Amino acid sequence: MTAIKHALQRDIFTPNDERLLGIVNVCKAGKKKKNCFLCATVTTERPVQVKVVKVKKSDKGDFYKRQLTWELRDLTEVDAKDASKENPEFDLHFEKVYRWVASSTAEKNSFISCIWKLNQRYLRKKVEFVNVSSQLLEESVPSGESQSVAGGDEDALDDYQELSTREEQDIEGMMEVCEYAISNAEAFAERLSRELQVLDGANIQSIMASEKQVNILMQLLDEALGEVDTIEGKLSSYEEMLQSVKDQMDQISQSNRLIQISNTNNGKLLDEIQFLVHNMDLSKGHIRALRDGDLSSPKGIEACINGTEALLQCMNVAFLPGHDKLMAVKQQQDLFTELRDTFARRLTNHLNNVFVHQGHDQTSTLSQHTMELTLPKHSPLHRDLLRYAKLMEWLKITHREKYEGLSRTYVDYMSRLYEREIKDFFEIAKIKMAGTSKEAKGKFATLPRKESALRQETESLHGSSGKLTGSTSSLNKLSVQGSNSRRSQSSSLLDMGNMSASDLDVADRTKFDKIFEQVLSELEPLCLAEQDFISRFFKLQQNLSVPPPLAQQEARESDGGAQSRMPPQAEHRHSLSSDKDMVRLMMNKVFQSIETELNSLIALGDKIDSFHSLYMLVKMSHHVWTAENVDPASFLSTTLGNVLVTVKRNFDKCISGQIRQMEEVKISKKSKVGILPFVTGFEEFAELAETIFRNAERRGDLDKAYVKLIRAVFMNVEKVANESQKTPRDVVMMENFHHIFSTLSRLKISCLDTERREAKHKYTDHLQSYVINSLGQPLEKLNHFFEGVEARVAQGIREEEVSYQLAFNKQELRKVIKEYPGKEVKKGLDNLYKKVDKHLCEEESLLQVVWHSTQDEFIRQYKHFEDLIGRCYPGSGITMEFTIQDMLEYFSSIAQSH
Repeated sequence: MTAIKHALQRDIFTPNDERLLGIVNVCKAGKKKKNCFLCATVTTERPVQVKVVKVKKSDKGDFYKRQLTWELRDLTEVDAKDASKENPEFDLHFEKVYRWVASSTAEKNSFISCIWKLNQRYLRKKVEFVNVSSQLLEESVPSGESQSVAGGDEDALDDYQELSTREEQDIEGMMEVCEYAISNAEAFAERLSRELQVLDGANIQSIMASEKQVNILMQLLDEALGEVDTIEGKLSSYEEMLQSVKDQMDQISQSNRLIQISNTNNGKLLDEIQFLVHNMDLSKGHIRALRDGDLSSPKGIEACINGTEALLQCMNVAFLPGHDKLMAVKQQQDLFTELRDTFARRLTNHLNNVFVHQGHDQTSTLSQHTMELTLPKHSPLHRDLLRYAKLMEWLKITHREKYEGLSRTYVDYMSRLYEREIKDFFEIAKIKMAGTSKEAKGKFATLPRKESALRQETESLHGSSGKLTGSTSSLNKLSVQGSNSRRSQSSSLLDMGNMSASDLDVADRTKFDKIFEQVLSELEPLCLAEQDFISRFFKLQQNLSVPPPLAQQEARESDGGAQSRMPPQAEHRHSLSSDKDMVRLMMNKVFQSIETELNSLIALGDKIDSFHSLYMLVKMSHHVWTAENVDPASFLSTTLGNVLVTVKRNFDKCISGQIRQMEEVKISKKSKVGILPFVTGFEEFAELAETIFRNAERRGDLDKAYVKLIRAVFMNVEKVANESQKTPRDVVMMENFHHIFSTLSRLKISCLDTERREAKHKYTDHLQSYVINSLGQPLEKLNHFFEGVEARVAQGIREEEVSYQLAFNKQELRKVIKEYPGKEVKKGLDNLYKKVDKHLCEEESLLQVVWHSTQDEFIRQYKHFEDLIGRCYPGSGITMEFTIQDMLEYFSSIAQSH
């Protein structure tokens, strides 16, 4: 084995820079024995690669060659078969299992031990060794033949260390000097020994010579220590001399520090004086503006604004501790308080007068507009008042109670003004909805005296509520009387406007749509302008951390000052939220009648025509969507949203009314049904709705209504068809579902695609049912004969043997066929056409469709009869008295003749 190992190393592995560490002679298990060698090798270059190589002797000569190579890292399991008994078999698990039989158990154990050592040294990979003795896997215990085969090489591998480049060069140089090193190794080794002895002697002499140098070095160190002692003595004397200088410098430093403190104190005192003078000095011009400034001219208002800003800045100065005890500071603070109170009183009185004065200028009612559906614009009032916005902000910060009093006064005044204008506006809208203004006046002239007395009583009620501050102007009385008279007109017209949708045409609905849109278009800018004015004038959208006004005052007082202890961020968020709530509260008070009037107008429109709810739903949804995009929390958005709920309820009532009308339909027992009225009603509703809801925001509401309506239509069509006595059920279903299918196909309503297909399916099914079942059978005896034939075949009689049955022999077949010559068939078809024409209505024009389906059914029956004759009476030569071509001519001539 050793000779083979050296031969394999020389011939196969050395040329590939590999070393052979383990070898075993094996053959494959269970086959014809062909010996080969498994070799464990490592490469000589780094990184080391470990391989298992299968080597086989060549068939052509006495040399070995590599056959297979596996990487050791691909090995997953080594199975020795039996750990307690000697067994030469073992398995190696690579990508598949290789089964081997070694020439001896010792070689197998040696090879497995070598594999284990290589794995532990180079790979550290988890290879499973199954049925292998634990003693065999101990790297330090080689024994027997294992030591001789693999152990020596493994130890050599452990001791092996590659020479460096420098070592290789030195050895090569030495061997060149000693040319006989290779031929005479003993002489070469002896020479190396002699040279080593020479080097050792030189080293000993060098050590002995260095002792003298050490003694000289020690002497020098002693001299250096003496010099150090001398220098330390000089440094001590210098330190004593500098100590006196240090004391003098400390005295100078103390003196400088006192001077610095004095200068700092003087500077701080100067800064404090300058701070108080700069921040608490209010110019004479500002004082004059606050006391006597003109609040009616733009220049005077601007001077007052500058004065209030300067005063607020002076009053908000952050004093340091002790400032408030200075007499001059106290005098300035008293002056500022007096100026603040004086100007706040002047501003409050002036704005109260402005509210009353501007209000008198803006109290023109709609009676001056000759029945025009427009609302007065308040932009002049807003423009005049916005000049005082900064002063209102100052008042909000400095005098909370006066600010809140002005807020209440403004809200009280504007709510009465808007109430009159909005009621007059809606009266005009109701009159225009119910009819023209001239007709409304004519009706109003015929009202009884009792209603006039009631109107006068209403006038007095409104007149008492229309007072502002102590007195009521004659213009206000005129406005109240005019509005009450129009409300009486509208109430009378409302009673007379109780008409059905059938009495109104498209023009009336279009007129209503325009009036309703104009109402919303007038209200929207009015509310938005007023809310914008309130926010800007009363400064309710500023980031001010101030307590909320009006409605929040009582809550603030009940908190016992808890709000002042809130964190700054929480106080800021609370202020913003309360400002929005305040705007909403003021808008609700100013426009408290809008929602009521809108609901009243909607009720009138719905009473005039229930289909008006479709127009109102689309218009109201659009305006709600627009308002929410501007400000979802605005008064307009909230109010229109509430009204939209009412409109949606009216729309749902309209749909429910349509369904209820379908359920209450009664048909005549003496006339044919035709197209049911609620089917055409659904068509009209769908056409109108598609026109109204084109590009609408609330298309989903209409889609849900469509589904409810079409389901009710389907159910009630079937109900009427079942109750019909004059017209066959299939005809009622066929005609009405055909009409529904045509309507849905024409309108292309996407949410009703399923119902459209269902309507087509029902129409087709009932057309086929009507053709087959409801029209009777012109070839009745022939049908009965062939039905009997099919029954015999179904009972198990062969088709060729049917002709031997007594009741169905060839003679019976000829007899039945002779009863139906072409003339008789044509007569039966003509009667059938008249029957169909009598059943169908003219609106749907389905006569030709039914007639064509009847023709197809007859041709199908004819072909079926011929097929049965061919199968059950083969070779008999029996045929019908007429052909398919004859039938086509019969159908064509009958259709043309009618």
